[in-house]
Amino acid sequence: MIVGIGIDIVNMSRLEGALFRHGDRFLERVFTPHEKQIAQRVPNPSWVLAKRWAAKEACSKALGTGMRQGIRWRDLEVRNLKNGFPTMHIHGRAKVRLDELVPHGWEPEIFLTMSDDYPWAIAKVAIQARKCGEPALEPPSNKK
Repeated sequence: MIVGIGIDIVNMSRLEGALFRHGDRFLERVFTPHEKQIAQRVPNPSWVLAKRWAAKEACSKALGTGMRQGIRWRDLEVRNLKNGFPTMHIHGRAKVRLDELVPHGWEPEIFLTMSDDYPWAIAKVAIQARKCGEPALEPPSNKK
């Protein structure tokens, strides 16, 4: 059962401006150490960070709170599976809210997709509840 859906679009130029104006203070407030490390591996870190910002916004919308009710940016963390698929890890108050959304005897699964086409980055999050003990949905393999 779907318990939440969120989508967000970010203008990469706007994020680049925030990075220029606020620098490390902005990075520390919004992104986890892992997210910053991933961004530093590419020529344009702001492009990677823009997708992650959009993912955090989309997830906060799927949780039904936005960035309110005690949810902090770093409570929402984008990571990638070994096959490259993005995943959302939720901590802190966001985890409390996620647990409130899911009925007793069910567990959450979060699906995340991100894309970009300069100057836009977009992300969509769907939160599904599945009965405890049912197998989790696996992302498709990259093997052909």
